[in-house]
Amino acid sequence: MPSNDVRNLAQIAVPTAAAGVIAVAVSAAVAGGKGALGAVVGTVLAILFMGLGLYVLQWTAKTLPQLFQAMGLLLYVAQLLLLLIFVAVFKDTSLFNAKTFAVSLVVATVVWMAAQARAHMKAKIFYIDPDSAKSEKPEKTGPKP
Repeated sequence: MPSNDVRNLAQIAVPTAAAGVIAVAVSAAVAGGKGALGAVVGTVLAILFMGLGLYVLQWTAKTLPQLFQAMGLLLYVAQLLLLLIFVAVFKDTSLFNAKTFAVSLVVATVVWMAAQARAHMKAKIFYIDPDSAKSEKPEKTGPKP
């Protein structure tokens, strides 16, 4: 993974993990040990799904750039549907508190998306080719005098 991708992942995963820690602390205070466990499972699941999605999206951008936009839309819809399925499957579980699981899953997902948008806005991505300035013959683009 190139260093830019690692830096991008760190800018996204760290705020999400911090939100997860806060969710675990609040859930432990409100719902006890099962609440904290539910928050941990929800946060880890959100980071895992969204991280895997980011990896797939970066792979698509490098190998099939013509499919990037469509893949991004498809990926986010698939991720949200899978997270919804997990909430539905675990809504009646006795392993952990289902409400803290669902809330932490949603909070971690929203924080991930916000951090991803921020990281993308802060990224210094060239939209022109910087090597074109080194061309041997400069072109005149203005009107002739």
